[in-house]
Amino acid sequence: MASPFLSHIEKEAIAELPLRAFEGRIVMIDRLHQLASIEPELRKARVLGFDTETKPSFKKGAHNQHTVALLQLATESTAYLFRLHQVGLPPLIREVLSNPEVIKVGVALSNDFTPLQKLGKFEPSGFIDLQSFSNQFGIEDSGLKKLAAIVLQIRISKNQQLSNWEDAHLSEAQQLYAATDAWVCLAIYQKLLATR
Repeated sequence: MASPFLSHIEKEAIAELPLRAFEGRIVMIDRLHQLASIEPELRKARVLGFDTETKPSFKKGAHNQHTVALLQLATESTAYLFRLHQVGLPPLIREVLSNPEVIKVGVALSNDFTPLQKLGKFEPSGFIDLQSFSNQFGIEDSGLKKLAAIVLQIRISKNQQLSNWEDAHLSEAQQLYAATDAWVCLAIYQKLLATR
């Protein structure tokens, strides 16, 4: 059976799509004591959108020397933003990232694991990388923006991508961008699953 999805999409076609962002609750975790209040709902989640943000390095030819500043986990209704440069990688988060029964959906996941493990050792389990998962549906464009356009027919903003994720205070725009990136991974996965 033919795939209902395009294999490729051009920038011009993406530009014509409606701009969408996460519309749920955003919970910022920048103190360890805050983990207790979200632990019950995080433990209940069976599928989570996943992403990370790192302060960009603008030195030519240099690999990014910064550690991961933000980890995002999203359900359909709530996005949890963990400021890792302030709270490290607490046991609760390592447990979620290692739990094979909790599906975590992201893009280019191998780029995330090594930097995260510098903050705390864990054995990644239960992860689905949309880049390879979407191939099963004949989709060859695998960046998040293009996947959102192809699968969900929406445009997501990348304006905050190169902002400073280690700022003392993350702006509303940064928080919305970070929440959207994790949520849209979940939404893409759910839509792909629904077409099987």
